[in-house]
Amino acid sequence: MKILITGGTGFVGSAVSRRLLESGHEVTVIGSSTRRRPPDPHPQLTHIMADTTRPGGWQRLVPEQDALINLAGRSVFNLWTERYKQAIHQSRILTTRNLVDALPKATEAVLLSASAAGYYGDGGESEKDETSGPGNDFLARVCRDWEAEAGKAADKGARVVLMRIGVVLGKGGGAMATMRAPFLLGLGGPIGSGRQWFPWIHLDDLANAMLFLLSAEECRGPFNFTAPQPVRQIDFARQLGAVLHRPAFLPAPVFAMGLLGEFGRSLLQGQKSPPRGLTNNGYLFTYPDLPAALEEIING
Repeated sequence: MKILITGGTGFVGSAVSRRLLESGHEVTVIGSSTRRRPPDPHPQLTHIMADTTRPGGWQRLVPEQDALINLAGRSVFNLWTERYKQAIHQSRILTTRNLVDALPKATEAVLLSASAAGYYGDGGESEKDETSGPGNDFLARVCRDWEAEAGKAADKGARVVLMRIGVVLGKGGGAMATMRAPFLLGLGGPIGSGRQWFPWIHLDDLANAMLFLLSAEECRGPFNFTAPQPVRQIDFARQLGAVLHRPAFLPAPVFAMGLLGEFGRSLLQGQKSPPRGLTNNGYLFTYPDLPAALEEIING
C-alpha cells in the first residue's frame, strides 16, 4: 500500500512508519518541526516538511495514497493558556480538514485518524467503550471536533477509523521519557490520590493495531487504543518504580496540580476504556498487561 502519515516524524509517527516499512509498504511522512531528527533513509520512504494546518503542495499527494494516517497535533503537555489551547485545537482540526479536502470524490482510501481516550472526559469508575458518549471538558471537546472533521471523509467514500489513543508507553520518548527521570531520582509517585484510571498502550501494540485495521475492511468508526488490562494511576506508579528499582511513594499533591491550571487538573482525571473494538475483531495484544510492557521498555 501507499500510505501517507501526517505527524510522521514524532514519537508515534516514527514508530508507525518503521513498522509499515518493515511490512513492505511505501510510506510518505510529513513533519513540520525542524527540531526533530529526520527519519533514516529507506528506498520506500519519502520525507516531506510541510505545515499541514495550511493548504499546500503536500495535498497533491493525498489522492495517490491507499491509506492516510493522521497523527498531527500540538502536544498537550504544556501550560494551557488560551493561546496554547487554541493551538492544540487548531493543529488537529485544520490538518484533518485539509486532508479530507484533498481526498477525491468516490475515494477508496482508508483514513486512520488519531483521537484520544480523553474523548470520554473524566470517566470516574464507569467503563467507557466505543459506544460511550463524549465528556464535556476541553480535551473531550477537542476530540469530538477532531473526530467530526475526520468523519467527513466517509462522505467521499473513505473508510474512516477513529483511534482513541491512551497514554503511549515506549522506548526513547513519549510519556515514558517524561516520567522516568523523577522516578530515577527517587521522586516518583502517583498523581493526586492515584485512584484515577490510567489508560495506557505499548508503542508496539499501537503500531501493530494500526496495521491490523488498515487491512480489516469491515472495521470502521471509533476504536479504543488502550491495553485490555487497565490499571489505576497509583498501580502504574508502583509498577514503574518496581521495574526501575526506585521508590514510588511521593505523590504529586492535588494543590500542585492546581498550580498547573486546567492542564494540571486534567492529570487528576482518568478513563477506564477497554479496547473492545480491537479485541472483538480479533486483534491480539503483544503487551496486554503492564508489568510485561514496562519490563520490555526498561530492560528489553
